[in-house]
Amino acid sequence: MLILGIDPGLRCTGFGGIELVGAQVRLREAGVIRTGGGALSGRLCELTRGLREVISAFTPAIMVVESLYSHYKHPPTAILMGHARGVLIAAAAEEDIPVIDYPATRIKKSLTGNGRASKLQMQRTILSQLRLTKMPEPADVADALAVALCHANVLLHEARLAGRGTP
Repeated sequence: MLILGIDPGLRCTGFGGIELVGAQVRLREAGVIRTGGGALSGRLCELTRGLREVISAFTPAIMVVESLYSHYKHPPTAILMGHARGVLIAAAAEEDIPVIDYPATRIKKSLTGNGRASKLQMQRTILSQLRLTKMPEPADVADALAVALCHANVLLHEARLAGRGTP
């Protein structure tokens, strides 16, 4: 099962594909979809095209994103991220790929046991869980892998509760 984690952004969207094989998690591919400057509509089109290419290359079973959250001090940021997130979710829906989202605190708690873990703690956990030789960079890639790993942990936990051992 390939789980595609996405960290939406208007200039740089991180993606991370992980495979769940039995109770083991393996990195399949990770990277970024970059958009140029210019009008919002053009960047949203580039994001859609970029995600379609990723979906075509890896055929994920599910796509996972972080829930939208923004401090009330920065509502324009939340609105812009909502645009990016919306076109990415729509692109997945067009391919009949289910989309799940998790709050940032749940993602952090799932990986580190601490819902307020720092970026560095998250990167170190990802490094360890995926047995990587170097930190995933840029941060958008690490965030995408974190959300994918969170969903893998949820699936593994549900399988253990059901007495199956594997999803």
